[in-house]
Amino acid sequence: MAAGAGYNRMNRSAAVESFYTSRAWRTCRASFVKSKGGMCEECWKRGIIETGSKDRPLEVHHIIPLTDQNLNNPRIAFSWENLQLLCKDCHDDKKQKQAKRWKVDPEGRVQI
Repeated sequence: MAAGAGYNRMNRSAAVESFYTSRAWRTCRASFVKSKGGMCEECWKRGIIETGSKDRPLEVHHIIPLTDQNLNNPRIAFSWENLQLLCKDCHDDKKQKQAKRWKVDPEGRVQI
């Protein structure tokens, strides 16, 4: 699918996509990036300095992912305790691990 009106590269809901384009999020994100010195937190833990690039910018990751249900909770959407600055490789790695999580319904059945 080509980029354009209605394109959603992350397969997010319209409400979550709208959040990520909001002025409030852009302001929060910019302040958070600055507070971390513009370096990937996971790489830094391993002694690597990764500052991203124009082609592969750093990404602010929500540890507890945003959903339509928690989008209006500022402790999840804007709290720096729920944010992490990551390079593309580290962010993709976290996303893959989250995607592999299974959920269990009230009857104890695994939901994929």
